[in-house]
Amino acid sequence: MKFFQENLYHVYNRGNLSNPIFFDKENYFFFLKKMKTHLSPYCEILAWCLMPNHFHWVIYVKKQTESKSHKSILNSEPVEELNKSIGILLRSYTRAVNKKYKKQGSLFQQKTKSKNLNRDISSKDDYPLTCFLYIHQNPLRAGLENYLGEWEFSSYKDYIGARNGQLCNIQLARELLDLPEDSRLFDELSSRTIDEDKLKKLF
Repeated sequence: MKFFQENLYHVYNRGNLSNPIFFDKENYFFFLKKMKTHLSPYCEILAWCLMPNHFHWVIYVKKQTESKSHKSILNSEPVEELNKSIGILLRSYTRAVNKKYKKQGSLFQQKTKSKNLNRDISSKDDYPLTCFLYIHQNPLRAGLENYLGEWEFSSYKDYIGARNGQLCNIQLARELLDLPEDSRLFDELSSRTIDEDKLKKLF
């Protein structure tokens, strides 16, 4: 994966052979802590959803002021540290889960995937917002819940004020995606039907 400064990305991965990656609530909370540790130095998290066998993030890559050689980095240069940090996150999570449940081998598919929502697809169709909405709708699409706010392991509750989560940069998301601050209006927007043709371009 290549991540460029001040760009939005959809990042996702799933379990090998679509097997579970989360086995109890403690796993979800542990993964969220690792997200904060390994992602926050390099990007702002705008949305996330953890599902039993996969995860989704929308992230905004921070502008880096210095590289390891202390030379200024241009916006066009990839941020390699974020790519490495995601790998560390997934490997360390896998080791902990394997140890706890006496498992062996890779928990995730070999390659985590990312889609640049600024460069890879047309901006006129508002794919960053489409991706944001899709991520929060995942539990409904999978039949895990009947209402967006029922699923505990997504950032949706933070946006409607039902939880005071610290993982997402909600203000930045509102600015970049033009999200309503009113919880009722946000709920209406979040429930909007997404065109299936648009979804194909998010992956």
